[in-house]
Amino acid sequence: MQLNFKQIGEEGKPMIILHGVFGLLDNWLGISKTIADRGFRVFLVDQRNHGRSPHESPLTFPAMAADLKEFIDQQHLENPILIGHSMGGKTVMEYAVTYPGTFEALVVVDIGPKAYPIHHKRILEGLNAIPIDTIESRNEADEILSQYEPIPTVRQFLLKNLYRKDEGGFGWRFNLPLLTTDMAKVGTEIKSDQRIETPVLFIRGEKSNYILDEDLEGIQDLFPNTRLQTIENAGHWVQAEQPKEFVAVLMKFLDEVI
Repeated sequence: MQLNFKQIGEEGKPMIILHGVFGLLDNWLGISKTIADRGFRVFLVDQRNHGRSPHESPLTFPAMAADLKEFIDQQHLENPILIGHSMGGKTVMEYAVTYPGTFEALVVVDIGPKAYPIHHKRILEGLNAIPIDTIESRNEADEILSQYEPIPTVRQFLLKNLYRKDEGGFGWRFNLPLLTTDMAKVGTEIKSDQRIETPVLFIRGEKSNYILDEDLEGIQDLFPNTRLQTIENAGHWVQAEQPKEFVAVLMKFLDEVI
């Protein structure tokens, strides 16, 4: 599969960043420039069924990890640093247990390897309520979505995926039908019979409940060389809410392990 990507920076250690569900690589553009200035070649990648990458079944972490391996091979990258937020974090964890020894460090942002229940049902209802073939403006879509999602910043995040088609009308960058039917697969557990010894940093938001204190034991069973860092005044979208602190935590970790 040919995944859509953007490269930020021409020299330095390769780093791949994967977005979360409903996201796209553009979510990381601003912060990636700061990271590249620290001496990294940053590859921002649209995962399958998101952004400008192909819309194709299945929506599973083994498939997305295989996509990542194919991308690394296509770009001839050696032992890249892998970063993933939310769904992207699950993808890089699945990659780590499937292809051990092929990456230098792992950074997982506000998600754990445990299973998570479906919690995007209301958002999916709202997105499907938007008559994508007949709406005439983004504001019209926002008005409909506001009946299902009251937080403007969340709606803004979701509606970044709305685009005008060349032939007229609007379309979605993500594969809404597949996300609607297969969202449960986005919450599946990442597990393995072997322990991954490569250095791993888990970053969580203080105001988020995705990684709880009691989850650390299970995380270390799979990734024994784990560090857990909490960023204050941040929720699930840690890197967007506290970008300076996020970069500082990331760089401190990388300075110590690579």
